[in-house]
Amino acid sequence: MDAEAEGRAAAEEFRATHRLGIQPLGDLVALIEQTTGFDVAVLDAGPDEHGLTMRDPQRSAVFIGVARSLRPMRQRSNLGHELGHVIFGDWVEPRDVKWGVRDDVERRADVFARHLLVPLAGLADFLAEHGPISQATLSAVVQRFLVSPALAAIQMCEGGHIDAGTKREWIRVTTPELATRFGWSDQYRALQVEADHRRAPQRLLARAIRGYAESVVSAQTIATLRGAPLAEVEEDLQAAGVVSADRPVTWANPADLPVVDVDHAELDAILGALDESQESDDRGAE
Repeated sequence: MDAEAEGRAAAEEFRATHRLGIQPLGDLVALIEQTTGFDVAVLDAGPDEHGLTMRDPQRSAVFIGVARSLRPMRQRSNLGHELGHVIFGDWVEPRDVKWGVRDDVERRADVFARHLLVPLAGLADFLAEHGPISQATLSAVVQRFLVSPALAAIQMCEGGHIDAGTKREWIRVTTPELATRFGWSDQYRALQVEADHRRAPQRLLARAIRGYAESVVSAQTIATLRGAPLAEVEEDLQAAGVVSADRPVTWANPADLPVVDVDHAELDAILGALDESQESDDRGAE
């Protein structure tokens, strides 16, 4: 496996197939759901849990989940990584996974995410408008493509915009440092708030809201899916004009039921045979 070549080719093909061009990608959760039809959710998870992919082989349904995080750039990379696993069908072949060791399959998914988020052609187009490359340029790339400085530095080096030494230096820089130094810390904090918020799969939530309108799903169910207070959900539904239908219960009148002629002859025959058998057993026991 050539993880670098395969990951890059798949990312470029994905962008081309879905007409994404070479520009930065916005809301990655919505983008994946709209382009692939997969269900994507942002979930509560442990500190060492970042992302997962599940597939139902019978229905070919795919679910991608990522953890809530105060590191929005990493969360986007995790989304791209999990999408890469789906694109390559990495659940097909059994693997001997060793904890702490990133094999070619994991590296290929990393490469896919990197080229999906920062296509080299888009990077070159963006940097063509900038002067000499500096750390301010790195900050602009991070802010433009919404990726970590490490990912940005790797792509800048691969695209021939910086050398390997600069890449090694810039990989150690953090996003908060760049945001504070170059004046976009307010944007970064807004990204943190968004990334640290639970999100239910859009199709699932839309079906639940339709169920609420038909009076078969409660507002509390929607609140649970969203991870939001019930009062907030009820206010949102009311503001959107979504009202639970008032469906009166229609009770049947027993007098309207048809008269059913039940023939008990067959049942009587069975019960009689059972009685005879029991009597025979009792005589034998005497």
